[in-house]
Parts: sequence; structure tokens; C-alpha cells
Amino acid sequence: MTETNSSFQDLTRSKKKKQPVRRTVSQICPPPRRPLTVADIRPGMENERLGVVRDSMFQNPLIVKAELGKPRERSCSLPGINFNYGLYIRGLDGGVPEAIGHWNVFKQQPTCPHELTRNYIAMNRGAVKAGLVTARENFLYRQLNDIRISDQDDRRLKKEPPSLPPNMTFGIRARPSTPFFDLLQHRYQQLWVQEQKATQKAIKLEKKHKVILGKLYETRSSQLRKYKPPVKLDALWHMPHFQKVGAHLDTFPTEDDRQRAFKAHREECAVRQGTLRMGNYTHP
Repeated sequence: MTETNSSFQDLTRSKKKKQPVRRTVSQICPPPRRPLTVADIRPGMENERLGVVRDSMFQNPLIVKAELGKPRERSCSLPGINFNYGLYIRGLDGGVPEAIGHWNVFKQQPTCPHELTRNYIAMNRGAVKAGLVTARENFLYRQLNDIRISDQDDRRLKKEPPSLPPNMTFGIRARPSTPFFDLLQHRYQQLWVQEQKATQKAIKLEKKHKVILGKLYETRSSQLRKYKPPVKLDALWHMPHFQKVGAHLDTFPTEDDRQRAFKAHREECAVRQGTLRMGNYTHP
């Protein structure tokens, strides 16, 4: 029993003595590789050279070769160990104590006077009145008479915002409610009927007030245009032994339709082609 207690105590002591290994920043993030120099070259390396060797040879990326199992050197010289990377802020505000102690008020910098723009319209007008037309004469005139646009003119040219009433409401006006009572009472139908009656009444009044022209007399040319020359009807030829035989086929519904069709055919015989005058028209 005593032996088991002693072994257990030894284990607990050994665990207490073991402490976590603390790694430094240089071990976690090793420093960047510096460019090769002549002192770093060893026999058997890829960048070993014969003859005169200078440090500048190992700073040329076109000459330096990659070592076996190592990344390629970029031949860029880095600053020393004491160099701090990042943006360095020159102006320090002192932190929280400085802010609590006093308040830094921003001092407005003096504004430089605004240079007025040249009034080329007035200068060109003056040069023309003086009789100066060439480029050299205009340049000399502008040197002697330097006319500028005043601030008041600039304010006049700038558009000022329109004056709006103080109780103005912005936005889109809401749509009026649907008149359900007018729809149920057929109000729109009644209005449409009244409008139609009013238009018909106006048309009747217009016809009454319209001037009726006198009777139109027909001239000789209008009568000749309507005249249809008579056509002499020749009897159709029939074989002697078929003259007393009646027709076996009648394609007209009634006798009146038959007479109207023959009448139309007789009227168009004068302008149709063919022996039976049933062809095309002689003129369109």
C-alpha cells in the first residue's frame, strides 16, 4: 500500500514540474531571408561561381539560382532588426489622459483670397470697339485691361433655391377614394346618355341651319356619261328538231332571279369580249 502511494506522489510531482514550452516571436515568425552574399556561398551550392565573385552578382534575379529545397532568393535587401514595419503616426494625441485633461480645439486656418475669373466677354467687346482684331493685339489689350468678374456677378449667375411656403407638404398626393355610391346608382351611365342626347340635338340643329343648295342641273357630258348604248339581241341558234324541247336543268332559284341575271348580262355585252360576250372586259 505504501509503495502505491509513493508511486502516485512521484507521478504528480513530475506533472507539476513540467511547464509549457514558451516559444519566442523569432521562432514562431522567423526573420525574412536576406540576399545572398559571397560569405554565404559554400562549396557545392548552386550559386557557386569561378573567377571574380562580387556581392552585386547575387542581387540580380536573372543570375541567382534557386537552392535545392529552398525558395528562390529575390535579391532584395531588407532593413535591420530595429526597423518597424507599417504606417508611423507622427502626431500623438496623448491617449486617454491627454483627452481628459484638456480639449484640443481645431483652429481654423486662414483662407487664401479667391482669385476672380477673367471676364473674356467684356475684354473681347472692348478690343473690338478699340479696333483690335488680331491675336497679338487682343493679347496686349488683355494685359493692359484685365477685367475680372466680381463676386456679386457670380452670385447673380448662380441659381438660388426656389422659395417654398413653410407649410408645404412634399410627396405624392394620395389617390381619391372610389365613388361606390355613383357606381351603384349608375351615375356614369346617366351622364353618358345625357351627353349622347346633347350631341344628337346639336347635330339636328346644325342640319337645320345648313344652307340647302339649289337644284343641280345635268349637262350633256353628265348625261352621256350615264348613257348606255342599246344592244341588239340576236336569237340563239337551235337545231330544228330541238326547238320545241324545254330545258331539263334550271340553276336559278326563281324566275325573277333568272330575269335579273339575263338583264345584267345584256347590259354588259357591249364591254365584254368573246362571241357570246361573256369574256373579259374590253377596258378596266
